[in-house]
Amino acid sequence: MHHYGVRIGEAFTISFFGVRGSTPCDGRDLQRYGGNTSSVLVDAPGHDPIVLDLGTGSRRLGQRLVGEGVERVTCLLSHLHWDHVQGLPFFPMALRPGTRVDIHGPSQDDGRTIGEAFRDMWKEPAFPVTIDDLPAELTFVDHADDQFAIGDVRITTRTVPHIGHTLGYRLDWNGRSLAYVSDHQQPGVDVYEVSDGVRELCTGVDLLIHDAQYTRDEFGPKAAWGHCTVDYAVWVAIECEVGTVALYHHDPTHDDDLLDEIVTRLRAEHGDAVEIVMAAEGTSLVLGG
Repeated sequence: MHHYGVRIGEAFTISFFGVRGSTPCDGRDLQRYGGNTSSVLVDAPGHDPIVLDLGTGSRRLGQRLVGEGVERVTCLLSHLHWDHVQGLPFFPMALRPGTRVDIHGPSQDDGRTIGEAFRDMWKEPAFPVTIDDLPAELTFVDHADDQFAIGDVRITTRTVPHIGHTLGYRLDWNGRSLAYVSDHQQPGVDVYEVSDGVRELCTGVDLLIHDAQYTRDEFGPKAAWGHCTVDYAVWVAIECEVGTVALYHHDPTHDDDLLDEIVTRLRAEHGDAVEIVMAAEGTSLVLGG
């Protein structure tokens, strides 16, 4: 994997295994950034791995963890839309007896727990395997606005404007910080405002992984679809004084050349205010100590 940044002592390492939004996709014009949906691995030395979302990218992510002999993993789910959970029945860690998968996510608007929601989701006729058929030990923990710890990693959750109850996460450890805001409803066309919760997650972090699904021209007819423009993502990063923003949750119609054009333009316009990278499968960002 390519590494942005420099490892200095103990560090967060953030590795992208799925960066696409809405639906997995493929094609010769999608090779460099990849077509799997949301899944990111966070490594903090001395801790079990932390996985952000379980989209289709989690299959390969899990293969890596199994190869490393990992026996326990924590998954932080932003919400339960297909592109963020579809990988769970294919997640190799969940398919191994003797392993433990702790899944944290948003409580549901209809009162169901996330465990109940998963049981309703994975059953006939939609899918032949139920959650209870998976051989690993699975635990489910519901959150709203909350704070908890995984070892020495402090986790903050805040509700993010999207469709349905959606969480963003902030991870603080060893003097370094990461915010994950995968799906974020921009308030309106050319409206640049941010909720208090999202601001709390993002302010001053070393790295913000943020929804960047649409261009400004695309956003108008899709303004109520729960996402934002690439320009809004960068504005949030600058407004919250972020060190680096990784643009994420790419639209399935955005091919490699278009993503290159977008990041080149944004760097030219805003590169003096924030470091901008375009999240790609097979890349890692290292937040050095």
